[in-house]
Amino acid sequence: MTTYARRLWRFSGTMAVVGGIIGGGIFRTPATVAERLHSPSLVLLAWVIGGIVALVGAFCFGELGQRRPRAGGGYVYLRETFGPLPAFLYGWTLVLVIATGAIAAVAVTFADYTLSLLGLPHRFSRPLASAAIVFLAGIEYVGVRPAAVTQNIFTVLKVAGLAVLIGAGVLLAAPSPPLAAPSPPPHLAALGPALVPILFTYGGWQQTNFIAEEIVDPERNLPRALVYGVAIVVTVYLLANIAYLRVLGVERLAASTAPAADTMRLLLGPVGGKIIALGIALSTFGFLNLVILVTPRVLQAMAADGVFFQRFALLHPTYQTPTTAIVALAVLAIALTLTGTFGQLVDYVTFGDWIFFGSTVAGLYLYRSRDQGPRQGFGVPGYPVTPALFVAAAAFVVYSAIASNPKNAAIGAGLIALGIPAFLFWRRRP
Repeated sequence: MTTYARRLWRFSGTMAVVGGIIGGGIFRTPATVAERLHSPSLVLLAWVIGGIVALVGAFCFGELGQRRPRAGGGYVYLRETFGPLPAFLYGWTLVLVIATGAIAAVAVTFADYTLSLLGLPHRFSRPLASAAIVFLAGIEYVGVRPAAVTQNIFTVLKVAGLAVLIGAGVLLAAPSPPLAAPSPPPHLAALGPALVPILFTYGGWQQTNFIAEEIVDPERNLPRALVYGVAIVVTVYLLANIAYLRVLGVERLAASTAPAADTMRLLLGPVGGKIIALGIALSTFGFLNLVILVTPRVLQAMAADGVFFQRFALLHPTYQTPTTAIVALAVLAIALTLTGTFGQLVDYVTFGDWIFFGSTVAGLYLYRSRDQGPRQGFGVPGYPVTPALFVAAAAFVVYSAIASNPKNAAIGAGLIALGIPAFLFWRRRP
């Protein structure tokens, strides 16, 4: 029987974490945060709090990965702690909506910025987005090592692009003067709504756990890759926000629809706009590569449990990759890209992602209660308080998403619930 090959070292794992978090959010989200807070100190405090939550999540998923270094990540943890139905609903939501919708949305963003750089018309956006999905799926098809090399290259390039923005904003710019009419004094209560987009922008580290079976010595390397990767992202995000605030000021940042582009244009003129467009194209391409790399492992784990098409459980005898799952994911993502239905689908069920985040970390208490012997290997610092803080943060995000748009949340809950009859159907099959 063909099994996964352990070919990824700690550096590749760390780059997967960084690449899985940094997509397009840091180029847009800071404006939303500034609009809700109107205070430079509170803006930076909110990003620090979000970074702490992300680090806690990395510690928790590090211990989960050390305990169960298996392909499928969160799907495996949920199955072993809360049972097969919650695990299936997670996989159902991830593969059919969240991951495929994210692939489609990010592919279109990559295509839009690439066409703008090349001076080509927008009508080529969806064909180029689809071609990018096919190209990257082909790389993932032939092995995890070429996929990891691609990921490493584009992660380094995207961090370098952000380093240019940070260096220009922090070292070259004079502090932006405040606008004539300042906003009313901010309140600490505004931190809550501001944290929601921040936590979404920090999300993504958990995807590296999907490829745990392909990491060399995962009990040691996976937890360290998670913590190192999140620490790098927290540093980059804080410095990027300092650059935005220094160049634009908090009021101009709040009013901006493209803060990264506005910052670079003010500093370097039209050349700055081109640089940031290239940075966004590289960033989205690298993120796209990671999602196409890791998500098929969840499909493969579901099929191996007998709750999906059995063909998806098989690995290619030469490449040792879940090739059927890769092709199926790419086809579904291209369908969403060409039909343009990905935006609403992702909006509907994104809050559900944080339900599964919180539930997965809560499962850590069940793992520990079953293991009465002395602790072995990596453990969450500050247990049991730190996992509780993460679960509380996840619950806050879910509550905020439901309160801000109950209709979308109801539709999303319905889409997730559609997985129940699908689960019962698969369980009845021989």
